[in-house]
Amino acid sequence: MLTVLKKSVAQGPEELTSPHVEADKRKNGIDLVHSFVSANSGTVSINLGDVGAIAYTHSRQPLLTPRSFAVVDDIFCIFEGILDNVAVLRQQYGLNKSANEVAIVIEAYRTLRDRGPYPADQIVRDLSGKFAFVLYDSTSQSLFTAVDADGSVPFFWGTAADGYLVLSDEPNVLKEGCGKSFAPFPRGCFFSTSGGLQSFEHPLNKLMPMPRVDSEGKMCGANFKVDVYSKRQASMPRVGSEANWANEF
Repeated sequence: MLTVLKKSVAQGPEELTSPHVEADKRKNGIDLVHSFVSANSGTVSINLGDVGAIAYTHSRQPLLTPRSFAVVDDIFCIFEGILDNVAVLRQQYGLNKSANEVAIVIEAYRTLRDRGPYPADQIVRDLSGKFAFVLYDSTSQSLFTAVDADGSVPFFWGTAADGYLVLSDEPNVLKEGCGKSFAPFPRGCFFSTSGGLQSFEHPLNKLMPMPRVDSEGKMCGANFKVDVYSKRQASMPRVGSEANWANEF
């Protein structure tokens, strides 16, 4: 699977871009999507207008972590993996018995966006299983993406030549499109347009970049790990008519 979004919608951390990168060795975001579609037969490509695109294929997908895609009320979501607590989540979000993982993630996001009772880290922490997903809300032009606590599904992110954020489960796609400006997406973390990169396992701790060097000794996109000595500012969820949950994640 592959998602590219312009940086006005999803600007990754500065440390994700290698200081040694040469622009001519990277591709523009949309050009990378075209290459992905050309190289994979049966690929489905979704144009998100001037903000980016989503592409995925069911070929070469792991049997134990299948891919699924859905669109609900202009919310696009691609999910790879499997949840262990589907029945519980269906009941929690009032969904019918046919609702699968991708439908559950969309409904969880809608609950969060529309003044849900929990902060974003709690919403993701409630998902038990092996997963990586990318969700794009075209109404608010917002990205929400996460990987499970064990990093069970390989998932990567990087920066294209034109600054587009690139997310994919295939490292070769990132190498082709982002050069050295990519890294594994941090396990146990989520990234949102308004909140940036956060840990849902340790929501009160900040994340710090860790230098990553390739076999040639050149700096690549940084990894991120929880800084146990640095705390975020704790905040109480707002209630009442003035609460604006759209800015809470």
